[in-house]
Amino acid sequence: MPSAATTWSPASLNVAESSSAAHLERLAARGAERRYRRGTLIIQEGERGDTLYVVRSGRLRAFLSDASGKELTLGLYGVGEYVGEMSLDGGSRSASVEAFETTVCAVITRDVLLGYIAEQPEFALVLMAKLIRRARLATENARAVALIDVYGRLTRLLDQLAGPANAQGERVLGERMTHQQIASHLACSREMVSRLMKDLEAGGYVTLRDKRLVLLKTLPARW
Repeated sequence: MPSAATTWSPASLNVAESSSAAHLERLAARGAERRYRRGTLIIQEGERGDTLYVVRSGRLRAFLSDASGKELTLGLYGVGEYVGEMSLDGGSRSASVEAFETTVCAVITRDVLLGYIAEQPEFALVLMAKLIRRARLATENARAVALIDVYGRLTRLLDQLAGPANAQGERVLGERMTHQQIASHLACSREMVSRLMKDLEAGGYVTLRDKRLVLLKTLPARW
């Protein structure tokens, strides 16, 4: 264990992050493994909780919602990622989390996590690096919602989800997403997404192939 005189620098975060997968594997082995069906609500926004969920298979979706049922998707988390760390200070959950598909998680209690950090202090830097990245992403998303119009947010999302171009210059989205799911990411209505996607398809910019969206060519900067 490092002595009290041990110091750290921004580079320490990079070193710790390089061992993140190994730490998560060891930590997950100390948790109880649970299986969740698609759509199962695992974390409820506003409730108090003291558990961390490490994804072993499948994916989780973190989101915000209001009384009318409108939702804003914050992110999708797959194998090797985790959710729930924000409540480990004893506060309430900052967002809801559901199983985006059938998912298996290792459920880690606060006591188990703190015990692991006591044994492996470097893991605290792993958590810190992840929190910093998520805070930056939240800032970028807030800026996009406030300063970029819906079409701009749509092209930004599609560009993030699309894979590399093939020989024909086409890019296939790695995610199968409905218009409602896209709308939840963009903080807009499903009808708006459907209208924009219909226009892009009519313009020869996108098409649906094997239930996956394909970007046929570079999307226009403005619509």
